[in-house]
Amino acid sequence: MKNTIYTVRRKTSESLVRVTLDFNEFKEDYRKRIATPLPFLNHLIEHIAWRSDMNIEVEVQLDEFNLTHLVCEDVGITFGKVVAEYFRDNASNGVMGFGDGMAMIDEARAISALSFEHRTFFAIDYNHIEIPAVTEEMSVDDLETFLEGFTQGANCTFHVELVKGHNGHHIWEAIYRSFGVALNRALALNEIRKGRTSGVAGSISYEIEME
Repeated sequence: MKNTIYTVRRKTSESLVRVTLDFNEFKEDYRKRIATPLPFLNHLIEHIAWRSDMNIEVEVQLDEFNLTHLVCEDVGITFGKVVAEYFRDNASNGVMGFGDGMAMIDEARAISALSFEHRTFFAIDYNHIEIPAVTEEMSVDDLETFLEGFTQGANCTFHVELVKGHNGHHIWEAIYRSFGVALNRALALNEIRKGRTSGVAGSISYEIEME
């Protein structure tokens, strides 16, 4: 691995978000380094960090727009972008580029799958399971928005399936835990995969002509 710490700052007229991935030894105070204005989102990002074996640091500054949707979207996009930087930097080092993972907590179980092929698509399937519209003061839409934002920032394909569950807190913990497991596998380095891409289409290039 050429680099072990990656940081992306994303600034708009509404927010400044900084996300750092640190692949060094896990820090005991990692929880305190995840600092969005949303306690439940911090808790879920903590699950991603724990299952992906990465230190994840998040800092958010808002310019009067203290909106849950805005925070979830902007943090998700920035997180995806910093993961994309890691992927680009390690493309020649055998980064896997794809991975899936299952996770559970009590009655809830979920599966996530990721593929980094420059194809941006997000899908989540609740399998007709009724889940609370609001959990820990966050709506289903906003909890999905973070995952969608990640997909956009990372330019990847991301599928989530809820297998079972009824407690809203556990459901989202299972989903975000499975995301962490899948991310751990997708970002792993494999000597055998050096010089290979995630998909058989290989590297993508574009030529643009203007007259």
